[in-house]
Amino acid sequence: MRMQSPSLSELHAFAEAARLGSYTQAAESLHVTQGAISRAIARMEEHLGFAVFERQGRRSVLTTAGRQYLDAIGPAIFTIESATQAMRRKRDGRHVRLSMPPTLFSHWLIPRLPDFNAQHPGTVLSFAPYRRDDPLTSPDIDAWIRIGSQPFPETLQADYLVGRDLVPICLPQDALVLHRPQDLLRRPLLAHTNYPDNWARWFEKMGCDGPYPAPAADFELVGMLVQAVIAGMGIAVVQRCLIEDDLAAGRIAIPVHRPFQIERGYFLCQPASRPASHALQDFRTWLLAQALADKQRTALGLSAAPAA
Repeated sequence: MRMQSPSLSELHAFAEAARLGSYTQAAESLHVTQGAISRAIARMEEHLGFAVFERQGRRSVLTTAGRQYLDAIGPAIFTIESATQAMRRKRDGRHVRLSMPPTLFSHWLIPRLPDFNAQHPGTVLSFAPYRRDDPLTSPDIDAWIRIGSQPFPETLQADYLVGRDLVPICLPQDALVLHRPQDLLRRPLLAHTNYPDNWARWFEKMGCDGPYPAPAADFELVGMLVQAVIAGMGIAVVQRCLIEDDLAAGRIAIPVHRPFQIERGYFLCQPASRPASHALQDFRTWLLAQALADKQRTALGLSAAPAA
């Protein structure tokens, strides 16, 4: 099939000149001469049959047709660039690009990253913006950490990390008088907006008969939920992996130490059909070791937070 579109070099010259509003600046950005940019755009305009730029003083401004054409081809150019960058990272094997929920990133992963950097000083980690509805197929991202439950689609390799352990939290002074699950029923209950049934499930597991009181307030983020407990608004039930720093600092306490696990948790996900780079394999091995160490420390009643 005969190609009808302009060449990639012409499209790159066009897109960069449109972004910068200048042939000269586009040439500097692409490390070519101003004449090369001018000739590439001229060839493209001849091929398309319409002008894409007009001169306004020293600036090159898109025509109406040029703007419409850029809007149409811009996403395709971005996709090609993203795929190329992803393949270059995989080739050198030293970069891993991840996407993960900000709450787990700040409360669980960041305190542990110095250990990874010490073990793998040649590997560079970068983090893509988190999108809740991401289909987990972008060639620009090597792996995702997502909350979910098994089974995952066969198209994904999913390794469970942390997050299934659910615990109640309160102010340290309240833990001195809240000894039984029934004692918690007399306190204002704070809930997570996305998981309002966590309290009912916890009370059922603890053998408390319903009906259970409705939450006094709900919060969309675990960090906000913890701050509400610290402010004395009530008690909450949260994933233990997200509160280790607050527990270690004595800002909150666990009043009832009885194990309870939900089916949801955080999983490391990657496309099953996509070969993992050496860097990603190293990161996965390290991440699973961190999760196992947390599980063992929690089972011994110790803080799961990494040593300072």
